[in-house]
Amino acid sequence: MRESNHFILVVEDDPLMADITAFRLELLGFRVETVENADAALRICQEHSVDLVIIDLELAGLKGLELINQLQIDEATHETPILAFSTDPALDVVQKAFKAGAKDYLVTPYDPAVLEHKIARLISPEQVTSK
Repeated sequence: MRESNHFILVVEDDPLMADITAFRLELLGFRVETVENADAALRICQEHSVDLVIIDLELAGLKGLELINQLQIDEATHETPILAFSTDPALDVVQKAFKAGAKDYLVTPYDPAVLEHKIARLISPEQVTSK
């Protein structure tokens, strides 16, 4: 396990998906916090320096796309990279996520290696080379 000082916030209301994702990220050496809703996510983003936010688009209450919009218009978080999660691979859903401000998209359930690659690219884009 490598150590990282990067802090990742996972916004996921499915407890199993949240636990699996947090466990995987912790194995990779990241500091991780999971929350179930947009209000908690916004509070954490105001209180802490977050390096990446992973957001489930199908959240209850304030939906994932709306949360992405709010993070993009907030001066404190508008540069924080966002990875959108969804069970929906439809092109229009993916386009809506990118239009809202997500920097990448991952269909769940996901391949852990794909998650790791996307996170590495989002957190340290200058360190990842194109193949």
